[in-house]
Amino acid sequence: MKPHFFLPLATYPEANSEAVASSAASIAAQFNAELHAVVLNPAIPQVSNALSTLLLDTPKMIRDAEASSRRHGKQLLAAVETSAKEAGVEVAIGEIAVPVAALGEAACERARYFDLALLGWEAGNQTSRMLAEAVVFGAGRPAVILPGLSAVGTIDHVAIAWDGSRVAARAVADARPFLEKASRISVITVLNEKKLRDADAAERLAAGLRQRGLTAEAVPTQIGSSSIGVTLQEAAMSLGAQLLVMGGYGHSRVRDFVLGGATEGILSDLRLPVLLSH
Repeated sequence: MKPHFFLPLATYPEANSEAVASSAASIAAQFNAELHAVVLNPAIPQVSNALSTLLLDTPKMIRDAEASSRRHGKQLLAAVETSAKEAGVEVAIGEIAVPVAALGEAACERARYFDLALLGWEAGNQTSRMLAEAVVFGAGRPAVILPGLSAVGTIDHVAIAWDGSRVAARAVADARPFLEKASRISVITVLNEKKLRDADAAERLAAGLRQRGLTAEAVPTQIGSSSIGVTLQEAAMSLGAQLLVMGGYGHSRVRDFVLGGATEGILSDLRLPVLLSH
């Protein structure tokens, strides 16, 4: 059965970078997946009072913002089509109009019908972060967050951030397609960040993966002056991994996200593709 991957694209108030197109197409190509890209255009409510019309011409500002968003959306979809064609990936594209306050919810609802969500991320772009948080914690599907400044190539070495928790176990299960394709898997455990129930947790997981025919090794590490999110990413990159798999810690309270330390560190300073599962 052919997998179907979902790529939601934001255009307002900040648009995703076109760089996400090639990264998404690259990952879809590795799994012979069909890529579904949807632009979330904002439906900005009109303001109907005389002062807003006379002093600010708010209706024109709204029209201009919506037109700019639609223009960015068409550019993003064109980039996705071009990248998909170059990668030999089947692609379906679309646009939907969504109330600004419901952008994350709309992305979540659609992500539930796909095997994997691919999410563009750019430093300082709060819209891309909002979309990532919404899908990771609300969709019930695994999501790979793609850094906007670096191209994603072949994912041959996967690192797993492992602490033996429920969400970490869920992430490993959701990452199975990536693990089965990898020629190398590194199980990273940070020993001095929090008390672990099992000091041999990394080796136990690595041994279980080896029993399934995969090449896996335990990599215990120590946290230094950096945050846990940076520590995990730096450890993965130093090993040569192209993807970090980890559980997403946190929950939402009416769109106010309360994140765990590692998840916050990842979303604040993304350095390589990260598969987050909640």
